[in-house]
Amino acid sequence: MNNDTSPPLSDVAADSLTIASPAPLASPPGTEVGSYFISNYPPFSLWKPEQVSEIYAALAAPPRHATPLGLYLHIPFCRKRCKFCYFRVYTDQNAKAIEQYVHALAREVELLSQQPGVAGRKLKFVYFGGGTPSYLSSKQLRGLRDRLHASVSWDDAEEVTFECEPGTLSLDKVQTLKEIGITRVSLGIENFNDAILEANGRAHLSPEVLRAYDWIQQVGFPQVNVDLIAGMIGETDENWRECIRRVKELAPENITIYQMELPHNTIISKEMKTLGISSPIAGWETKRRWVNEAFDELIAAGYHISSGNELVKNPETDHFVYRDNVWRGCDLLATGVASFGHYQGVHYQNLDQMENYISELEAGRLPINRAMTPTSHQLLIRELVLQMKEGVVRGEPFRTKFGIDIFDEFREPIANQSAAGYLVRENGTLRLTRRGLLQVDTLLPEYFEPQHRSVRYT
Repeated sequence: MNNDTSPPLSDVAADSLTIASPAPLASPPGTEVGSYFISNYPPFSLWKPEQVSEIYAALAAPPRHATPLGLYLHIPFCRKRCKFCYFRVYTDQNAKAIEQYVHALAREVELLSQQPGVAGRKLKFVYFGGGTPSYLSSKQLRGLRDRLHASVSWDDAEEVTFECEPGTLSLDKVQTLKEIGITRVSLGIENFNDAILEANGRAHLSPEVLRAYDWIQQVGFPQVNVDLIAGMIGETDENWRECIRRVKELAPENITIYQMELPHNTIISKEMKTLGISSPIAGWETKRRWVNEAFDELIAAGYHISSGNELVKNPETDHFVYRDNVWRGCDLLATGVASFGHYQGVHYQNLDQMENYISELEAGRLPINRAMTPTSHQLLIRELVLQMKEGVVRGEPFRTKFGIDIFDEFREPIANQSAAGYLVRENGTLRLTRRGLLQVDTLLPEYFEPQHRSVRYT
């Protein structure tokens, strides 16, 4: 609603978003338990505690100033745990527990900033992820910024992204985000139907979406992203079309559309396994059809596809600096409980229990749990498969960086997937077809080294 004649979103009647409770899909071939979305390589299950010394060695090595550096800050608090959530999150935490965690997080950043490989390097981007970063109060956010800035600064960073849950925002808090240097706000809408939001365990309802988006627009940020999820419990064709209509009205710079999956540790997955119930989630073909329809609608509205689950309003100005750099092998300092990072050639993850995470930092030690040093070939695969998720991969950067012709190195999977209609090769470029892009994560394991193709990913 960017035209001058539209009312502020907070003035729209709350019941204007009310949609009749959806009828369930008739006996859908549901999504079964298991990980689908690929975000790294080699698989996380191969990272080991015995290899933690390798990340310490990387942090102590001379800094690679030419490599972009990013900082991920995990804020693990939520009002509720969504039924499809598979992240490390904590609900119903009081102010004292949050203060203890924020103090530990700042201490971790301080310890990292003192490492020889980190000292003196500038941040290209920062990402506040969750959990729900916006669960923190304005006072807590200002205090966290001040503590972190004693060790590092993001004043000159190209992008500082902050994830928000609509019901945790207020105008004052949104103004605080601008004050502490946030440049990109990501609002987790997921769906506009209250019955569907409640069925999936979301903490917010549609009126909170409208208020939150209005505040974000009032305060103003260079980029605003909104998230939707195709295939939530109770989703229907009619409701999905309504969701796309609503998101077009909001007209954010970026739109992210996830296809619902059910990793092993979600509430839904646990209920399926313990109660023996069938999957309540629509099948993959249905979800891909919904995303395809959304792509068509949003392209007609002026958006451009930037990955298998992201669209942007203007490709020249709307960039996701975090994604673009992580998928091209930047260094990422991951902080907070259970966070995943990659530094100077080494993958690592922090301890995944709050008590252990905090106690290590209180003892003056980095809270790292496991690590792995990929080979050069594995790093090549990592960047290739992640960039395939953008839909276009150019061969020249891989020849320059790794000295390898990807069209020769991966000629078999490229030939197989080209014959199946998932991609085409043209002028030194791999280009995924729409069919390939909609199911890109299923294509990526064929590029893995043989010993990793059947390994559990998580």
